[in-house]
Amino acid sequence: MDKHSFEARREKLRPLLQAQGIEALLVSLDANRYYLSGFELQDHQVDESAGCLVIRKNGRDLLCTDARYQTAAARLWAEEDIFIYGADPAAQIAALLKKEIPAGGLIGFEAKAMSVAFYKEFSRELALKPSDGLVEGLRIIKDEEEIKRLEKAALLNHNLMSWLPGELGVGKTERELAWNIERFFREGGASSLSFPSIVAVGPNAALPHAVPGNAAIREETCVLVDVGCRLDDYCSDQTRTFWVGAKPSPEFLRSMDAVRTAQEKAIACIRPGVPAKKIYETAWNHFDSLNLAAAFTHSLGHGVGLQTHEAPSLGPRSCAILESGMVVTVEPGLYFPEWGGIRWEYMVLVTEEGCRIL
Repeated sequence: MDKHSFEARREKLRPLLQAQGIEALLVSLDANRYYLSGFELQDHQVDESAGCLVIRKNGRDLLCTDARYQTAAARLWAEEDIFIYGADPAAQIAALLKKEIPAGGLIGFEAKAMSVAFYKEFSRELALKPSDGLVEGLRIIKDEEEIKRLEKAALLNHNLMSWLPGELGVGKTERELAWNIERFFREGGASSLSFPSIVAVGPNAALPHAVPGNAAIREETCVLVDVGCRLDDYCSDQTRTFWVGAKPSPEFLRSMDAVRTAQEKAIACIRPGVPAKKIYETAWNHFDSLNLAAAFTHSLGHGVGLQTHEAPSLGPRSCAILESGMVVTVEPGLYFPEWGGIRWEYMVLVTEEGCRIL
C-alpha cells in the first residue's frame, strides 16, 4: 500500500474525532498504528512499543517513536512531523501535546492499549477521554486491496490443509507437526505465523487452544489443526480436524456431521444487515437440536485482518450488524474430554449479495 492509502484512512478518521469532541487521538495499538501510517505492524513484547501516532482533527499528524526507529519512520513520514522521545515517553509525549493542543482540549486515547503506568504519567496535565474503537470501526470494513491480501493468505492456508494429510504419520508428535506447518508457511512466502499453531492429537483436541506437545499420532485417532499465516501483513486462520486410520469412530463421524452442518447453516445466513449474533444462534440451535449444545463452548467466529482476532465477533452477546466488506471466521466446534473434539473453520467475506468463502 502506498502512503496515499494511509493518508486517506487518516482523513476518514478526522470526522470521528470531531464527533467525539476530541482535538486529537493518541493511537497506541500496534495494528491501528500500522493501519493509519504503514509504520511497524507489530509490537512483539507487551512491555515495549515501537511508538504511537497523534492524529489531529485539523491535520498535522505526528509519529512518535524512539531513536531505534528514526530511520524507518523517516521513510514513511515527514521528518518535521516525527517526534523522537527518550527514556520517559509518557511524560515527553504529554509535554509535546500540551504545546500542540489548545488549552483544555480533549485528547482521546485507546484505553485497552495503554498501560496503567503510562496513563498515570501521561494524564497529569492533560484532559483525556477513552476513545477505543474509532480506528477499529474503520478497519472492520476491508477495502479491495485488503481483501486481495486476505485471499492470498487464505489460499496459502488452503494449500497447507491439502498438503497436511500426508504429514499425519503415526508416531509424529504434535510439536513436530507444528514445526513442519510453520516451515510450509515460511517456504510459501509468509513472514510469520499469524498465531501460535494449535495441533492436538486425540483427547488433546478437546482443548480449543491446545499447545503442541509430545503427544504422538497413533492409529485410529483424531488430529485437530488450527493454524494461520501472515502474508503481505494480513492474517489467515483455518481449522480442520482429521482422522488417522481406516475406521473413524461413530462419535467422530456423528460429531463431524454435526459441525459441518452447523457451519453450512451459519454461512447460509451471512449477508449484510443480519445481526452477528444470529449467525452464532443458527449454529447453536443446530447443536441444541442434537443435544450437543453443551459441547459447543466458544463463539462461532471473529473478524480477521491485520490481527487474527478483531471485530466483529460472531458470539451470543455481539451487537454487530454484518456489512459488506467484513471478513469473519465461521468455526463451530464440539469438544469431548473422553476422546477429543472437532472444529472446522472457514474465512468468509460478507458481500453485497451475501457472502463467499475465501
